[in-house]
Amino acid sequence: MMASDTQRAITSSLIRHAIDVAFECNASKFFVYAYTLTDELEAAIARMGERAVLVLQTDQEQDAAELEGRCFVRVPNVRLSRMGQARVALFLAFAKGLIHTGDVVAFLLGEPNGPQFDTLHVTEIGGETEGLLPTGDESYLPEGVRPEVVERVIDIAAELGSEGREGKPVGALFVIGDSERVMSLSRQLIINPFRGYPPEERSVLDPALEETVKELSTIDGAFIISGDGTIETCGAFLKTSLQDEDEYSLPRGLGARHHAAAGITAVTDSVAVTVSESTGTVTVFRGGKIITEFEKLRRASAR
Repeated sequence: MMASDTQRAITSSLIRHAIDVAFECNASKFFVYAYTLTDELEAAIARMGERAVLVLQTDQEQDAAELEGRCFVRVPNVRLSRMGQARVALFLAFAKGLIHTGDVVAFLLGEPNGPQFDTLHVTEIGGETEGLLPTGDESYLPEGVRPEVVERVIDIAAELGSEGREGKPVGALFVIGDSERVMSLSRQLIINPFRGYPPEERSVLDPALEETVKELSTIDGAFIISGDGTIETCGAFLKTSLQDEDEYSLPRGLGARHHAAAGITAVTDSVAVTVSESTGTVTVFRGGKIITEFEKLRRASAR
């Protein structure tokens, strides 16, 4: 869809003023979705220097960014709400160590997959009111969990939440890290389909395994994944207490999958990612708490 003169004027003004705001707030990072890198946007990015972080969605964008030596985060290539765009990018940047608690960051947001920007978000990471990441150490990844593994799982989860499977909604649960402890607190609902395969053939980082993971996500139970990305099993029932809904301070209305994610991360050094079957929302848990969540763009908003 072609941008109107008004839309172009809004984008141009927002880019100019966003840079000034970022400098005045002493933002440590300036995030921008790089759907279309116009000359004006390139100039703004150059002005921000090392503070600029490109938010990318495709292999082609990532290859170009790596070739040019740009700082970037790779996020799922799905349509997300404005705050969903910010949440997933900031969480992955936090996981990669690009930002830290106490940092002030600025974020340019707009229509998904379009060159127009209409929103500037400035926040302090870990602030009580910013609502993107929690305070405290719970937001750090567990020891031994590679950031690219969490990035890959979130990518798959977001695609499941956005597209479902064969047109039908799908719920899913992935537990990453501390796999021996997690396995000891689970039992199989099905025969483990990954058993007997060498680690290199059951890595969640292998693109060839993506369709297998998505297909197996339709089975009840959790995926259990080691910190290096090796899938230990799927279809696992997590034996954690779900009887007290206030035990993990979760919002009302969340089901057994979310309580299992909170429970397992409360008693193991792991991070869990859930996909809501009813809404497609992806939620990340650490230390028995929700770290962040991001919603897909509602159909009515996508017109």
